[in-house]
Amino acid sequence: MEEHVSWITHILNQYLGGSALALLNALHIQPEHADRPIPEQVCMAFLVLVIATILALILRSRLSVDKPGSFQQIAEMLITNPMGFGAKDLVKENVHHHPERYVPWIGSIGIFVLLSNLMSVFPAFSAPTANKTVPLACASLTFLYFNYAGIRQLGALHYLKNFAGPVPWLSPLIFPVEIISTSARVLSLTVRLWANILASDLIYSIFLSLFASVSLWGFQKSPVAGIVLGILPATIPVLFIGLHIFVAIVQAYIFTILPSVYLGMATSEEH
Repeated sequence: MEEHVSWITHILNQYLGGSALALLNALHIQPEHADRPIPEQVCMAFLVLVIATILALILRSRLSVDKPGSFQQIAEMLITNPMGFGAKDLVKENVHHHPERYVPWIGSIGIFVLLSNLMSVFPAFSAPTANKTVPLACASLTFLYFNYAGIRQLGALHYLKNFAGPVPWLSPLIFPVEIISTSARVLSLTVRLWANILASDLIYSIFLSLFASVSLWGFQKSPVAGIVLGILPATIPVLFIGLHIFVAIVQAYIFTILPSVYLGMATSEEH
């Protein structure tokens, strides 16, 4: 499938592409497209950060204890809610030692993934998480963070000792298995998010192109047939947009709960 390149990517490469290409050459990295050294997923991820920052600043200026607006209520629902799937709720459920210190990280990565997943709902943009490099970066940062949290909570020696298991004579077998199992979380987080968002984008694009082709064929026969068949590409994709939004929310929830579970396991006395 041909890569979707947004107008923002063209603009950033037009003004910053030369500097990016010089930096990549200095690092001996050859970009996939020499005329577009800043790839689409990097531009979209940067745009997500800008949007999230602007929304946070707007929210901060409107915070109110007495009369919280709808925007504030939605933001609070992402942190904590009666159904228990907010970032703070998930951290408190899974982390038993100072859970409040991990809420900012879990909330930030969850909101970033959610906004990234939803970007492709708008035709002018694309979801950065549909490219494997962005989920890999999120998974790698999560991996580094929960290991750092475990070392900070338990100490390096105690943290590594937990990988050896409770039975000393089995430690030579258990330790490498646990190390491989923990490292594999990077792959599982990456593939789960990337594959689901990519598949959702593909389904939407394929069905939209099919219905548009039917409409064009109808116009070749008669204007009436074209108008009648044009109802399909105008209405059916709405269902797939709804499906994509649902997938985006579910995958963001999964990328919030799994790091919470990993943090709980890393900071516990035994895992």
